[in-house]
Amino acid sequence: MRMKTIPHYYDYNSAEPFKAAILEIRPFAADTSAVTLDATIFYPEGGGQPADRGAINGVPLLNVIEKNHDILHIISRENAAKLAPGAAELALDAERRRDHTVHHTGQHLLSGTILRMTGAYTLSMHMGEETCTIDVDAKELPVETLVAVEDAVQTAIEEDHPVITHLCPPENITAFPLRKQIPQVDEVIRVVEIQNCDFSPCCGTHLRSTGQIGVLRVLDAEKYKGMTRVYFIAGRRVLRDSRLLRRNADIISRALKAPVAETGAGVLALLEKTSKYEQKLKFFQEEDAMRKAKALVAAFAGADASSGMENTGGKPRVITASFMDADMEETLRIGKAAQSLVPAVLILASEPEIKFAAFSSAHGFDMRSTLKAALDANHGRGGGGPSFFQGMFEKLEDLHTFIAAVR
Repeated sequence: MRMKTIPHYYDYNSAEPFKAAILEIRPFAADTSAVTLDATIFYPEGGGQPADRGAINGVPLLNVIEKNHDILHIISRENAAKLAPGAAELALDAERRRDHTVHHTGQHLLSGTILRMTGAYTLSMHMGEETCTIDVDAKELPVETLVAVEDAVQTAIEEDHPVITHLCPPENITAFPLRKQIPQVDEVIRVVEIQNCDFSPCCGTHLRSTGQIGVLRVLDAEKYKGMTRVYFIAGRRVLRDSRLLRRNADIISRALKAPVAETGAGVLALLEKTSKYEQKLKFFQEEDAMRKAKALVAAFAGADASSGMENTGGKPRVITASFMDADMEETLRIGKAAQSLVPAVLILASEPEIKFAAFSSAHGFDMRSTLKAALDANHGRGGGGPSFFQGMFEKLEDLHTFIAAVR
């Protein structure tokens, strides 16, 4: 009969080594192996809380899971050869664990506060690397409600309510006003109480009191599948977020030459001014493109510019140009302008980007087969339709050869 692993993760959150024994190492899925121990300080993924990380005799953990009542410590198959049954030293990533514990306790306090103030239950939670979320059974939570909830949560943090764990049995689970339904399991159920704030069945790790959360910040809320998804962070994540926001605010403040408190209004004013400049710039760009298009058409037009057709063969006029100092955006503007001036096939290239665009305003002419053949013959890539086609090359000389071939 296999010995059951004794869990110590509920009362152990230290970077100090923990002594245990390796019972078994066996192959697991996809180039990994599973290690079982007689005792563990590593929390297995569950209840919305991610698994711990750390090392066994210096071998890093990839994951910790509970499967068929076994706690499996997942390592790479390559590292499995470094371990053997017997004495082991476990090292916990205590910073990661504390972050998870802070956010799990903070989530209970937040969910309990939302329920008390709005009557909306939390249906699910997710603990991410950057932010955490809860999905609340409410179609909408207005900003003013979330601010009031956040203030109430902070008050509870400052009041430092004890966090108490009840084991049922021996305690009677029906005696507690649970926020969630009683899990249908035969084993002992852990009920986490935040005194005067919340009762919830939970298998996660928790702090001793709300004061250890430090601070909790509601970041945002959005509609999600008929519910409201609330984003939040707590503890040191709030500190890191505040530092980041302050650094960015200082950069913007210096750039705008405005106090930090006025940077929001300053940015909006700058965006409005920039929008006006962009409209003027667009007007001048289009005016310049039309001027260049007219010069291009005039250079190629000759005596029959009005028809855009050669005097023999009934084939469309071909106008080509390769711009040494125009990017593709400018090249496209010139092409569109020229297309409106004359019925012809225009093949215009941007030498800095080694790209081209072809426009056809010749009625009933499909230029794809001709362009595709020349493109393939000159190591280019591209595609398009009957009246617009574009492509690119690795070498400038291939672009030049392509243009000459098509002309």
